[in-house]
Amino acid sequence: MIKYPNFKFDITHTDPKSGARLGRLQTPHGTIETPNYIFCGTKAAIKGLSPDQVREAKTDIILANTYHLMLQPGADLIERMGGLHKFMGWDGPMLTDSGGFQVFSLGEGTMANEIKGKNLGKYENKSLMGITEEGCVFKSYVDGSKIKLTPESATSIQQQLGADLFMQFDECTPYHVDKDYTARSMEMSMRWGDRCLAEFERRHNGTQAMYGIIQGGVHADLRKISAEYTASRDFFGTAVGGCLGGTDEEMETVVAASLPYADPSRPVHFLGIGQLKDVFRFVRFGVDTFDCVIPTRLARHGTAFMQGVKGETINIKNARFRHDDTPLDDRNTGVPASCNYSKAYIHHLFKAGEILGMQILAQHNIATINRLMREVRAAIKSGTLDELQREWLPE
Repeated sequence: MIKYPNFKFDITHTDPKSGARLGRLQTPHGTIETPNYIFCGTKAAIKGLSPDQVREAKTDIILANTYHLMLQPGADLIERMGGLHKFMGWDGPMLTDSGGFQVFSLGEGTMANEIKGKNLGKYENKSLMGITEEGCVFKSYVDGSKIKLTPESATSIQQQLGADLFMQFDECTPYHVDKDYTARSMEMSMRWGDRCLAEFERRHNGTQAMYGIIQGGVHADLRKISAEYTASRDFFGTAVGGCLGGTDEEMETVVAASLPYADPSRPVHFLGIGQLKDVFRFVRFGVDTFDCVIPTRLARHGTAFMQGVKGETINIKNARFRHDDTPLDDRNTGVPASCNYSKAYIHHLFKAGEILGMQILAQHNIATINRLMREVRAAIKSGTLDELQREWLPE
């Protein structure tokens, strides 16, 4: 049995009206309260922000991406530099994913949406050269070289990177494939999970912990099988991944079919999901952590998360903000991006093509989600989650 001596997850409160819960997730680089949001530093950088600015926005935990980092600058170099924490100047908890989603989605730009069910057509992954029981072979987008990634190598690379938490290697199936393919893929991902655990145990030194990933596409019976598999193995945590359906309702069905069969004592992470509405929807199912690229991606396009506005966001490039002298949101106390600049100034920065505008919105978006998570935790404790949702997301 694999032990995790420097890790602990304690559930401190459960909501009697839903599956929402409060927890404390302990890692070697600190303890975070859950539910919480993990911000994406894909290539060992939160886009547009320094680690100090990310901390200033009251961030507890970030992630980095195995696929991108194994290609540039390489896991060997990061290990020689003392691991990801030292390399990027972040001293808090950190997670890495296995690279599986990127391998199976980035060959064609639209494939990420296809996996998440947002596109319903068939798309060719032009960089993925083959999937076998052994693993997968793909072309590097850096230099075109042929690279093989297996459960063992994905695990050892993540051990070299040194993040506190990391994911097993799995295949992410797109929405259009049939149930038979999804079932075979899920079963292979389960075998890959066993191989990941064996490789992890071989080098395990107590500084890292692995999550198993629930697969099975949109099929409830497959999700149950996969969730029961993760619960039966020595994973520290559970992640919900793979194809999540074509609608919000289908995504909810996927989660509802997965989590009742997961180990209730383990932390639950929802991979790649993190709009404001998603946080409210899925904490009620018992999701403890979320991650998504949208806080900084939206910022680069002039979009800011805002409490109490329809659709969750505003577009600062709209003409109505040209003469608006109010800050983005002074409820984000202590965060310069939210409090110190007028909407008119930020509007000007985007119109002028100044990078500072993107940086301001990136820090604001992160700070806004961090405040949301703090308020969600308080609302779960006080039994007022419904009321808080109405404050953040008006009908």
